[in-house]
Amino acid sequence: MSDFGWPAISIMIGILLVAFLAVYVFKIRRELKSGFPLQDERTERITGKAAIGTYYVTFLFIVILLFWMIFSTEVPSLPEIDTGYTLIAVMMVMGLSFGGLSWLYARKEGQIEDSD
Repeated sequence: MSDFGWPAISIMIGILLVAFLAVYVFKIRRELKSGFPLQDERTERITGKAAIGTYYVTFLFIVILLFWMIFSTEVPSLPEIDTGYTLIAVMMVMGLSFGGLSWLYARKEGQIEDSD
């Protein structure tokens, strides 16, 4: 595993980015050709509210992590957090909060009906 170098990883990341971009552009072109709008006003409002809420949740989480890192250097009994795990945690909080807030706001607006 140690002989698997960074150039190969960089090439794989580049290929994935180009593939995702191609799928995204194909999807947009298909929707434009169909004549339907890409998003209606309700979807834009829900997505905007979820994005703003995600920004605040992520910002608060990063500030908490910052204070944890500051205090973990001063207080020896607190464990230090590894940078890789910190980045993974921030990405998970960001993704989960956007998904959860989108679902919550869509449910509040009546776009998603209860299964009860």
